[in-house]
Amino acid sequence: MKMRILAAGLIAASALYSCTEKTAETTSTDSLGVAASYKIATEGSVVRWEGNNSGVAVYSHFGNINLIEGALDLKGTTITGGSFVVDMKSITPMDSAYSAEHPKEHLIGHLSNKDFFLVDSFPTAKFVIKSVEGNVATGDLTVRGTTNEEKVTDIAVDTTGGVVTATGKLVFNRQKYGVAWKNPAKDMILADDVKLDIKLVGNKQ
Repeated sequence: MKMRILAAGLIAASALYSCTEKTAETTSTDSLGVAASYKIATEGSVVRWEGNNSGVAVYSHFGNINLIEGALDLKGTTITGGSFVVDMKSITPMDSAYSAEHPKEHLIGHLSNKDFFLVDSFPTAKFVIKSVEGNVATGDLTVRGTTNEEKVTDIAVDTTGGVVTATGKLVFNRQKYGVAWKNPAKDMILADDVKLDIKLVGNKQ
């Protein structure tokens, strides 16, 4: 009788172990996620830019740039590849640091000409992901025809309802891309770093 009880116990324990092992395997597989590709939509996607001046008066200009196209490859909610292209002619200031003497249109013209991004000759900028580690993507940024390796940090991804929303931050030194303009006023310094807040929204392909 004792032998039967012991045997039954061993069978039950074996079954429980087997079930637990399978559940662990399934959970592990599910945590990796399913590979999927997303086409980035121009509506809802945007890049916010910001540049700072310092000196006697400290202020920043910021605004938006529109997306032309893009794509993201994901495995679950982890980005594995992708790229996006922005329309440099769509530079739109959103701050309020303007006056009748220095209107918003003046800044748009200044950012668009040879002093800054020369948008007639280089109408687009592009970022292509080369690798991803954690919430940081390393890739090639091309601005004004020059390409350098940069990083997008603080990446967050949501895929609720089959729609991907990915956000991240990119800071690049404008001097590396031939944007070397300096403020002629000795007491005003234009920062070399340009800050980008990126929001990409897309649907499964």
